[in-house]
Amino acid sequence: MRNVDERPVAEAGGGASARPMLSSDRGGFVDVHDLWSERQYAAAAQLRRVVDELGIEMVRLGFVDQHGIVRGKTVARAALAGALRNGITAPSSLLLKDTSGSSVFPVFRSEVGVGVEGFSGAGDVVLVPDPTTFRVVPWAERTGWILCDVRFPDGSAVPFCTRSLLRDQLAALAERGYAMTVGAELELHLFRGDSDPTTPGSQLLHEETLDGLDDVVQHLYSGLTALDLPVRTLELEFGASQIELTLDAADAATTADAVVVCRTAIRQIARRLGYHATFMSRPQGAASASTGWHLHQSLRHLATGRAAFVPDPDGGDEALSVTGRSWLEGLLANAPAAAAFTTPTVNGYKRYQPYSLAPDRIAWGLDNKGAMVRAVRAADPSATRLENRSGEPAANPYLYVAAQVVSGLDGLSRRLDLRPPTENPYEDTAPRLPRSLGEAVDALASSTAFRAGLGDTVVDWYTRIKRAEWERYLAHVSDWEQREYADLF
Repeated sequence: MRNVDERPVAEAGGGASARPMLSSDRGGFVDVHDLWSERQYAAAAQLRRVVDELGIEMVRLGFVDQHGIVRGKTVARAALAGALRNGITAPSSLLLKDTSGSSVFPVFRSEVGVGVEGFSGAGDVVLVPDPTTFRVVPWAERTGWILCDVRFPDGSAVPFCTRSLLRDQLAALAERGYAMTVGAELELHLFRGDSDPTTPGSQLLHEETLDGLDDVVQHLYSGLTALDLPVRTLELEFGASQIELTLDAADAATTADAVVVCRTAIRQIARRLGYHATFMSRPQGAASASTGWHLHQSLRHLATGRAAFVPDPDGGDEALSVTGRSWLEGLLANAPAAAAFTTPTVNGYKRYQPYSLAPDRIAWGLDNKGAMVRAVRAADPSATRLENRSGEPAANPYLYVAAQVVSGLDGLSRRLDLRPPTENPYEDTAPRLPRSLGEAVDALASSTAFRAGLGDTVVDWYTRIKRAEWERYLAHVSDWEQREYADLF
């Protein structure tokens, strides 16, 4: 009879460790600051073998900024060992820019104004590779790819690392005894060249129209599955030049990583084939429908693995458990503030149109695709879940999911009672979703739930960046204004 768990430590056992490392790896930034788990050390060893066996010559090391954009450096094979040992540096000012690439904060002053030290002079931060995210890039010759977390040079956490922000929220959820499962439905526009349409629109799920795009569909499927992404479906969407891709549900952090990789891969694969793929919600020419990102979510009890949203046996006609109802009410109560994360661009608010398969007000419905949140009662009760339909596909995946956790936890903490469902989502008297990015940012700035969940430093940093984006938009003279007024007055 064994009294010791002999599984490897990397598999949560007590057996042989992935450490000690090679002597050449000891004493590096990752080791000194204890930044990797046993699982990551084991993945790093496997990574080295794959690089050698496949002849990988370049590895892209990228982190996801506040806007959901991957930024980083490509290291040569000879430099990879050092990057794994010590990370690589990048300007801290990357975390202080709006979508135009302009620094919103005075980075060359001694006091930058972000509430934490370490950003003055556009000094460096350290990108710490996460070896568990290593992938071979199928469309680029002899190239690998790793996602990174962001640290200060003294090893301390950078509060604006969005990947870490999500992990922190999931840790807070775990303290309540829950883990989160997330599934993603991502819609996008696919154009030939820069703007030529690829499909006529108004033919949802038409098989032959999708077959007309088979050249790019085949390459997308091959590329995404080669990246080990859990592709579930590829579909023709309703709007002109629109397609949709869905991913199997998984742990929340895993799905957020997958969405980052998926969006970047789609854009790069399409570009190599002469197409332009964009996750902008409502580009010019998209008059019939905008694209969205429908985020499916559910909780499970960490102690038992049991689904937490399944209606209680004695709950009568309730669609959700007590936990599910309070979580959902948290999503609704905090929707105006959360919109700054679920819909973080000026353009995304032009998606909130009545009778458009996108929500325009804060309400939930039973299997109603016009409501902001759709409660899904699946044939398998364990698949009972909520579908938030308010997000845009350009959203930062980590911040989108984190916003759901902050909102849902607020509902649980306050034991909120769920409002009645809507049956007429576009005619309901329910409050409207924010009509603009500026309105959403104001709601976030005044949100006690988000300040408690994310902290004042993060909320103030994010709202300042997004206000700068909104104010640049307001100052811009649009084509509409020119057409409307130039000859009239």
